[in-house]
Amino acid sequence: MIFKTIYEDVRAIFRNDPAAKNIEFLLYPGFHAILAHRFIHPLYKIGIPFFPRLFSQIVRFFTMVEIHPGATIGRGFFIDHGAGIVIGETAEIGTNCVLFHNVTLGGTGKHAGKRHPTIGNNVIIGTGAIILGPLRVGNNVNIGANTFLYMVDIPNNCTVVGTPGVITRMNGRQVHLKPEKTILPSNTIVEKAPSPEHEIAAPEI
Repeated sequence: MIFKTIYEDVRAIFRNDPAAKNIEFLLYPGFHAILAHRFIHPLYKIGIPFFPRLFSQIVRFFTMVEIHPGATIGRGFFIDHGAGIVIGETAEIGTNCVLFHNVTLGGTGKHAGKRHPTIGNNVIIGTGAIILGPLRVGNNVNIGANTFLYMVDIPNNCTVVGTPGVITRMNGRQVHLKPEKTILPSNTIVEKAPSPEHEIAAPEI
């Protein structure tokens, strides 16, 4: 099963990168990162302590791609260029998704349990996009470069751009819609006393 998934990851490289030739994909840092994650994630799932995180940090050092061992990533996953990618512990990514460099799938620091985004199938996330919190992105979605999404849900078959993100295309039609806010059970929200040094919090991984 794991080797079939890796095969689909290799196919994704040739499907999405016109510069890919013969066995050059073996040099891609994004491929190194996801290949390592395919073996690290099962160790995390069976509860082995320390070592999954250690291995992921070693991979981060060599590839500049940080994937938490707990992240769930579907087959056919492609990271283009790789540098600066951050994928948090409870992030979920569907099949045949593409992430460009400097994408963050992070947390807000205000949620317990599921803290990171859920990304559907066939999603392309452009360079520099920041997606924070346990929000949901549907299937067949394009997220533009430097788009910022914070606790808003994106429906299927959309294009989203801007800071904050705005839906500019839905089901093949041009639109201009503000995404709906993510609604979560109250017991998933962590209350914190406000303090000046935490007014602007770094994304949690």
